[in-house]
Amino acid sequence: MFSSGQLLFAAIFAISFIIIMIFAYRKDLKIHKQYYKGSLWILVGFILFISFLFIIKSLMKE
Repeated sequence: MFSSGQLLFAAIFAISFIIIMIFAYRKDLKIHKQYYKGSLWILVGFILFISFLFIIKSLMKE
């Protein structure tokens, strides 16, 4: 399906992309703490809402 060169390129690209993203996140960590304070609760609320929808869907199926 893929040649060995394509797989090698994909692996190198993925590893380098992850490393660059880690360095960029560490560089902006102070800014993230200042501007995105409390965003964890929004994520928790979103996950709870999606879970609630799945629960309703499974109850309606029966």
